[in-house]
Amino acid sequence: MNRTKWLIHPVSILVISILALVTSLFLYIYWYIEISSGLKSIVMRFNLDTGQFLTSQIWFVIMVLTVLVGVIIMGIFIIFVYNLKTLRLYRLQHNFINNFTHELKTPVTSLKLYLETFLKHELSRENQLKYIQYMLSDAGRLSEDINRILNLAQIESKSYTGEYVYQNLPETIENFYRKNAHLFRDCDIQVHLPENEPYFYLIIPPMFEMLLMNLVTNAIKYNNAAVPRIDITFEKKKKKLIIRFKDNGIGIHKQELRKIFKKFYQVGRADDMSAKGSGLGLYLVDHIAKIHKGKITAESAGADKGSVFKLILPLRN
Repeated sequence: MNRTKWLIHPVSILVISILALVTSLFLYIYWYIEISSGLKSIVMRFNLDTGQFLTSQIWFVIMVLTVLVGVIIMGIFIIFVYNLKTLRLYRLQHNFINNFTHELKTPVTSLKLYLETFLKHELSRENQLKYIQYMLSDAGRLSEDINRILNLAQIESKSYTGEYVYQNLPETIENFYRKNAHLFRDCDIQVHLPENEPYFYLIIPPMFEMLLMNLVTNAIKYNNAAVPRIDITFEKKKKKLIIRFKDNGIGIHKQELRKIFKKFYQVGRADDMSAKGSGLGLYLVDHIAKIHKGKITAESAGADKGSVFKLILPLRN
């Protein structure tokens, strides 16, 4: 079984194909040269002056065959790379489905247990409120996961709705976090407003709020501090507005910085369920930034040294 898997592996197929092509080319050239040599001996026996023609013809055929084989090898290589990317995407999707299913099952199972507790036991008012709070928390998690999938479908199909509106971004961001303060009770979110300088920008408010929510929930999720802290600052630099989201979280390894915005990518090993999140949050952030003509980047000094996410937007004069 292992030998069969090895034989059908893309690398094996590529190597075998190249060897077959090179061998065929060698045999064909050898065969052609042998025939041409025989023809030359016949020409010389009859004193025919066509040796130069035959020599030119040989090298012309060799050159054409070399080009053709090169094109074929390049085509095989392109197919090989494409298949590798497809295989990698399939594995990421498979890991995402496993982890996402686990994320959905956990709050559903909890809700079921809490409801059974309500049915089977007489609870005091205090315990009732406590269990209701737990259920609301689990329902919120469930709603967040479902919304993430729906948002992904809207963005990828470009069917998102909403009109562009000019808004002062520092005020918009401060108002958003103030409005949702109840969701971040255990966090310290500081929005450092620029002094006497508004930054108006054309945004789709619901989409931009989705970006803000994903950035903050991501910073909280990957944070082991007693009190997660997020500092949001604004800087104008060369006709660009740079909004920094700096946290005191677990940081990001250098090799993962370029991967975290990819679809389905999850920090940690998905095969042992240590991967966190759905692998969609930062992917959505990246796409929403692009919808607003901007881009998102990430920086980190390493493990346990926090992260800085930079939203870079072009400013008009």
